[in-house]
Amino acid sequence: MRGPVGWWRGKSTPAKVETYTRWSFHSFAVAEGAVFGLSVLRQAGPWPGTWLLLMVCGHALTCAVTAARALDWTRGRRPQPVRLLWTLAGATAVVAVAAIGIAERAPGSDGVVTAAGMVFGGVLIFGAGTIALGVRDRRRVVAIVVGFAVGAGLYAFPLDVPGLTALSTTVMVLIGAGFLAFTSVFSVWLLNAVYELDEARETRTRLAVAEERLRFGRDLHDVMGRNLAVIALKAELAVQLGRRGRPEAVEQMIEVQRLAQESQREVRAVVRGYREADLAAELAGAQGVLAAAGIDCAVTGSPAGLPAPVQSALGWVVREAATNVLRHGDARRCAVSLRVADGRAELSVENDGVGEISGGGRPGSGLAGLRERLSELDGTLRAGPAGRGRFRLTAEVPLPPAGTAATRPTIEVTA
Repeated sequence: MRGPVGWWRGKSTPAKVETYTRWSFHSFAVAEGAVFGLSVLRQAGPWPGTWLLLMVCGHALTCAVTAARALDWTRGRRPQPVRLLWTLAGATAVVAVAAIGIAERAPGSDGVVTAAGMVFGGVLIFGAGTIALGVRDRRRVVAIVVGFAVGAGLYAFPLDVPGLTALSTTVMVLIGAGFLAFTSVFSVWLLNAVYELDEARETRTRLAVAEERLRFGRDLHDVMGRNLAVIALKAELAVQLGRRGRPEAVEQMIEVQRLAQESQREVRAVVRGYREADLAAELAGAQGVLAAAGIDCAVTGSPAGLPAPVQSALGWVVREAATNVLRHGDARRCAVSLRVADGRAELSVENDGVGEISGGGRPGSGLAGLRERLSELDGTLRAGPAGRGRFRLTAEVPLPPAGTAATRPTIEVTA
């Protein structure tokens, strides 16, 4: 059973930011109920204080629900909660007016007046800040904050409140509501920016794959285009000569055969170059890509002197490991180590995220692809946890004895 730490680590970076944002607004509702509600209960006494506490808690709960629905709207998961926003605005006005009414009608005491004033200002501040979360137009946000602040000052006229008190209340609501509204707008902007950056990273990966496919297509076109055109012309000429009974038709067909065999060799060369990976280039590329994604990547060791088949095999391991660190994990650091000892080349890729090959360690396309490319090497591939919150992939490939040709034995992959 996954605990809180595993639950948190299992989330992507955008999901973590969204969870943090949601609980931040929920904490505002808790703060409203705890700070204002408990304070008025202590200052106003049991009877007026209980009513004030119930009103504050009800308003705080409405704010929490509205904030959750508004965040869903900003992410495009539900329509704009217009009715709920108007409900919160009405509840805010009702609670504010009721607080002033309790202060006017309750048995006179400074504690009741102070408590009612706290509820009056508090619900206006939290109400305006939460409503701003469900509004996209910045001018409307400013209008909401100013409107609540002006409304807080207008209560002075029918109640004969001193002008200085009304002005201070207006300024307090303007500053408090403005701060919460700015927090709401900034939080939504930050959350959307994080999701857009994550989508941009996925787009960059897809573009890299598409660019590689285009390169491969261009290479095949360059290789086959000319040869196929010549083969077509030679074959047409051979047909014409054959119909006329000319012996040169045989020579043209021999030439067609030669061009076809040459084309086969060139296609094999293109495919071989496409499937082989240069280890030095893959190490540098993985370090650059991970650094661009904000992951501190350290590479130790040098592939100099390793046989070409070994470098190609380990290069594919580096490519697959870097891809999985980006896709399946939330790593902050990644260490790539290459060393040669006891006649074996060992490549280790370790990160502090939860990413795994093919996600969750189940056999998938990533592991199957490595198995296919390493099927001719006599080595091992191990992938699994390497301590709390760490994941390690280790590939070992035997080196051919000095002075002998590099052979390609069989690989055994264990995960």
